[in-house]
Amino acid sequence: MSHASDITHVVIAFDDNRLASELLGQFDQNLAIIEQKLGVEAVARGNQVTVRGRPEACAQARLALDLLYVRLQQGHEVGPADVEGAIRMAIADDEQLSLPSLEPKGRLAMAQISTRRRTVMARNPAQDAYIRAMDRAELVFGMGPAGTGKTYLAVAYAAALIERGDVSRLILSRPAVEAGERLGFLPGDMKEKVDPYLRPLYDALYDMMPPEKVERGLTSGMIEVAPLAFMRGRTLANAVVILDEAQNTTSMQMKMFLTRLGEGSRMIVTGDPTQVDLPPGQISGLVEASELLRDVPGIVQIKFTDVDVVRHPLVGRIVRAYDKAPPRPVSPPPRGARSGGPA
Repeated sequence: MSHASDITHVVIAFDDNRLASELLGQFDQNLAIIEQKLGVEAVARGNQVTVRGRPEACAQARLALDLLYVRLQQGHEVGPADVEGAIRMAIADDEQLSLPSLEPKGRLAMAQISTRRRTVMARNPAQDAYIRAMDRAELVFGMGPAGTGKTYLAVAYAAALIERGDVSRLILSRPAVEAGERLGFLPGDMKEKVDPYLRPLYDALYDMMPPEKVERGLTSGMIEVAPLAFMRGRTLANAVVILDEAQNTTSMQMKMFLTRLGEGSRMIVTGDPTQVDLPPGQISGLVEASELLRDVPGIVQIKFTDVDVVRHPLVGRIVRAYDKAPPRPVSPPPRGARSGGPA
């Protein structure tokens, strides 16, 4: 229990009454989230909010509210997920990457990706670091569990580069089937064979760009679907290249992919090292690369955890439950079974 001397209060005033009302949310629901998450008491009167609690928690509440108010000033909406993201950012303010483009220390600035159609803002420190890493490094690894936004943010950033004219092509790739890339038994042409596996990438792309522009890009080759096995021998210049589900690459496939990087290009590699579908005993190319390239200049690795999950809160609890479970022995495949099914 806190002593009276440990309690302080701060008063935060906002210039625009309309934005202040939107900031608080319907029936002050956004303020209630801040109270619950930070353990403070918050009372709103007009365009002022008085926060009472531990000094550290009050400072974090002020930072979170300031961040959300700036978001509203920029014309974006604020919902419960944004409030929780701002709280996470406020708690981890001191851990933000220090980059020359950042505002002076002491002002909380959440990284964002903007296209004509949508602006995506980081919702936790890991996403913030990930976006900033893509801005400064030619090769970025985003590793962690499902629901952390690794793939979505990679595609959003790639769409922004295309829209600004920083690169001329966007290349989407992933291992289409486990261990190898046996696509011949699937119906259709190459695009139709791999489309089901690339659906998460397409969904993010259509979110960030008008559908007609995506379709034109696919037709013209500005946006290319490139199964990993078909990238051998190429040099990818002036392009942004995304390799998704990279945990299912072999060591040789990963080395082949990474050495395709050409002049004026960016690479973003995403995957979950805990979800490897390779045969038992085979090393994941993603796991190996993250160890071998840890100290190589120009490469940044961002690691997400279950606390960075931005989907339904239950997803984070599911990930934690699986992480805590002891590993189980892998049974050999039944005799005569074929390998190489969809990942």
